[in-house]
Amino acid sequence: MIDQSLMSDMLSPFWVSIKLASVTTLCLLLFATPMAYWLAKPSQKKAVGRFKILLMGVIAMPLVLPPTVIGFYLLLLLSPSMGIGQWLIEHNISPLIFTFEGLVVGSIIYSLPFYIQPVYAQFLRIPQSVTEVAHLLEPSRLRRFVKVALPQARVGIILGSLISFAHTIGEFGVVLMIGGSISGETKVVSIAIYEQVEALNYEAAHMTSGILIIMGVVMVALIASVSRMSQRP
Repeated sequence: MIDQSLMSDMLSPFWVSIKLASVTTLCLLLFATPMAYWLAKPSQKKAVGRFKILLMGVIAMPLVLPPTVIGFYLLLLLSPSMGIGQWLIEHNISPLIFTFEGLVVGSIIYSLPFYIQPVYAQFLRIPQSVTEVAHLLEPSRLRRFVKVALPQARVGIILGSLISFAHTIGEFGVVLMIGGSISGETKVVSIAIYEQVEALNYEAAHMTSGILIIMGVVMVALIASVSRMSQRP
């Protein structure tokens, strides 16, 4: 019979990872979707166009930098002695470092390009004729975004959400640097596997990794299905 405390210790990191991935994906849906729409819109001013190119480059940095580098600089930025962390302390706000909220901030930054890219690409695919008709029929920019752009980009939004969720589940370097390993708070499944291997507890590592592999296969299958939908004319 499986010990209840052992089972709880094994399931807790999965719950933290799923919670982190869900909150991160929701935050990306709310603020990164309008950002992708704005980036995809053609700019008449050259300065704005250049700024968009620069911003796209900054957003893409997690694709080329090691997670530990991003985690290190976030650690410095959120630490109580400097940056945002110091500002929070000065205003009697708890620092974000080694908290679940800090993990969310790090995960949003690290997963941003994985969400932005498919959504941005889908907004670019909206036919010019649809955009022109929307301008004629609906003067409000917000309503055009909600009623026209979002439905047209729904496949990209779903794809970006799935990729971001799956990517967050497997995070290691960033969450380790800024969250540590606090059980039930910041100890995600990737860190749990690392600690199990360090302790030579290969049986638990096999079991935890096996569950993660099954979750990964399901997520990859979903992503592949949605990706095929996005390629349809």
